Amino acid sequence: MKTLTAGMPAPAFTLLNQDNQPVNLTDFKGKKVLAYFYPKAMTPGCTVQACGLRDSKAELDEKNVVVLGISIDAVKRLPKFIERDNLNFTLLSDEDHAVADQFGVWGEKKFMGKVYDGLHRISFLINEEGIIEHVFNKFKTKDHHEIVLNYLNNHQ
Repeated sequence: MKTLTAGMPAPAFTLLNQDNQPVNLTDFKGKKVLAYFYPKAMTPGCTVQACGLRDSKAELDEKNVVVLGISIDAVKRLPKFIERDNLNFTLLSDEDHAVADQFGVWGEKKFMGKVYDGLHRISFLINEEGIIEHVFNKFKTKDHHEIVLNYLNNHQ
């Protein structure tokens, strides 16, 4: 697994959102994008992480940041997650993990003695020109939003 790093161009991608509509990274030129990869909708850690971002939306909006949550969940699972937790940002389905592969967040994981391939919980802040500005890979789900906001507050 070779994760992309700051300074690299973000891969152009198109994925289906919770409404089964295509969303392109290029749709957000002129804005910063927080592309955050999470393993599975409606699981405890992913819910805590998503709710933190939901509750930070006003601050992220002030910083011109759009949040895109990306998982390997099927499109049909995404509206349930949004509705259950009142999420106020776009979720994208990367069922075949092609975009996760491009960002270098799909790879070997270990859990309870088992080794398997899966999606790593890593977030990328992509700048207005489509370049990865920062990679967030050291955080707990409950403080992910705080780490993102601290970075934005100190690098504007």
